[in-house]
Amino acid sequence: MSDSIKHECGIALIRLLKPLSYYREKYGNSFYGMDKMYLMMEKQHNRGQDGAGFACIKFGTMPGKTYVDIARSVTSTPIKDAFAEAAARIKADVPDLESYRDKSMDELKMDAPFCGELFLGHVRYGTFGGNTIENTHPFIRESNWKSRNLILAGNFNLTNVKDLFYELVDVGQHPVNMSDARIVLEKLAAQLDHDNQKLYDGYRAQGYTKPQISEMIPAALDLKKIVSKVSAGWDGGYVFAGMVGYGDAFVVRDPNGIRPAFYYKDDEILVVASERPVIQTSFNVPLTEVHELPPAGMIWAKRTGEVEITEYMKPSAKPRSCSFERIYFSRGTDADIYNERKRLGALLCDDLLKAIDYDLENTVFSSIPNTAQVAFHGLSEALEQYCDTQKIERLQRLQVENTGLMLTDDQIRSVLDFHPRTDQIVVKDAKMRTFITQDKDRDDLVSHVYDVTYGKIREYKDTLVVLDDSVVRGTTLRRSILRILDRLGPKRIVVASSAPQIRYPDCYGIDMAKMGDLIAFQAAISLLKRSGQERIIEEVYKDCRLQLARPFEKQSNSVKRIYDQFSYEEISDHIAELLTTKGMNAEVKVVFQTVENLHKACPRHTGDWYFTGDYPTPGGNSVVNRAFVNYMENKNVRAY
Repeated sequence: MSDSIKHECGIALIRLLKPLSYYREKYGNSFYGMDKMYLMMEKQHNRGQDGAGFACIKFGTMPGKTYVDIARSVTSTPIKDAFAEAAARIKADVPDLESYRDKSMDELKMDAPFCGELFLGHVRYGTFGGNTIENTHPFIRESNWKSRNLILAGNFNLTNVKDLFYELVDVGQHPVNMSDARIVLEKLAAQLDHDNQKLYDGYRAQGYTKPQISEMIPAALDLKKIVSKVSAGWDGGYVFAGMVGYGDAFVVRDPNGIRPAFYYKDDEILVVASERPVIQTSFNVPLTEVHELPPAGMIWAKRTGEVEITEYMKPSAKPRSCSFERIYFSRGTDADIYNERKRLGALLCDDLLKAIDYDLENTVFSSIPNTAQVAFHGLSEALEQYCDTQKIERLQRLQVENTGLMLTDDQIRSVLDFHPRTDQIVVKDAKMRTFITQDKDRDDLVSHVYDVTYGKIREYKDTLVVLDDSVVRGTTLRRSILRILDRLGPKRIVVASSAPQIRYPDCYGIDMAKMGDLIAFQAAISLLKRSGQERIIEEVYKDCRLQLARPFEKQSNSVKRIYDQFSYEEISDHIAELLTTKGMNAEVKVVFQTVENLHKACPRHTGDWYFTGDYPTPGGNSVVNRAFVNYMENKNVRAY
């Protein structure tokens, strides 16, 4: 993606189902769980580089011994440094680790941090709050009672976090943070306290002693009931995982399935991650054995070793999994995602042929590194297939023209040599920091983040087609890529996007919360002003304010009207105008994927609200209305 946008976080959960001695004997590793957690988090570093952390729970520790260990980091290499911190703590507490080789694993577990049965890890991209340890998952709510000790990490964004915040205030709490992760932690912890107290009172009435009750409560707590009750008021997209101090763990996915989660279980281990290849690679298991947690699904791993896959609430009638995961965010090493991205590229073929007037001989195709390369393979294959049909037609025409005579080698070769011209024209160079303050000089320096391959474009003769996976803000295209491509002298530059036009903000985890940042929105507003229809902008503004006065579950998306006045192609053409900077010689054209073709390529992941404005939850409509009001009132803030 040429435009850098932050996005979903990544989670990883490991529950070792055998005694720790089993893993030392089979794998020769006393810290098997910790090492696997490191691998799973590194395999998800694409999902978050603002911070990382992981927590471990030990089973069966005696009073006076620590049973929860947690390490977090917000350095430039947070995963590495979080685990370096953990290793340093292990060395400090167990300086002579070799001496434990002849001792039992129970002895090592009692003495060494992070030597436990249950692990929860998280990599963070922050869309709210600063990059501080306080904002880095996992979060922990500590208590001297194991059954009230709660650890939480998640990949989620709630649109109604303010309402949830004031619910806590109304019951007498004093939350010090309005981040959705903290609010979820406090809401769950409050319900956990309530259910603990209810069980305690009941057991005391039956005459049990306090130590007896502490042992009895974990078996009686119903985490499914707790999560179901607390989450009933949530509006957003989420996957979150939690661990209770006595050893139960859970993972839940939102009822629309917006955020992804996958799991694998055998007799040794239960693992959960945000992406399927993470599990396949980390544990060397086949694709067919890694399962997707369904919308409204819950994994409940009990202290006893039982694992229950269930529903904690009713799933949406029409789940809306995020299609941006398929286009860009998740790694393309997933078998299905790889094929979907290839399909996205292939489905652009017809529109791109029209854009270049079917002149393949004078067109060079390339991609913008690095995430568009799989889609580019799909486009290249589709272009080859088109060329094959042209070859057949040319050979048939030559056969007719030769009145049945055998074609010469030169005639056949002239047909077979017809191929699309594909090269890697755009090259991403080392990331450069900008120290210069003047905007003009800064833009010039930023332009050197990308480089180009010289000698492949025939000046003033060739059209250059560059494929990107999406065009969000268009900033990098305008300030950098198109300017350096223009230096090659093409007569035309066609920018192709394997994603449709991004018209609306996201509110479920992707950092696209401001209307004015979106190039498609800028184009629509500009066209309204150019055509003398400013009144529509004002009318939409008034309607959005009226919508915001209603409960969010009764709001509709008033911003759709901004786009209703123009065709898809008109907005694409005006985006090309906005991307063309003064002094460029080449004509610029932009071709976007259609929403219809997006759904053909990704039929099981129909979340398309950023393209269509059709939000899967009521809070989405409230967010888009708020985002437009913020734009009109020049408020450079998030809409949720």
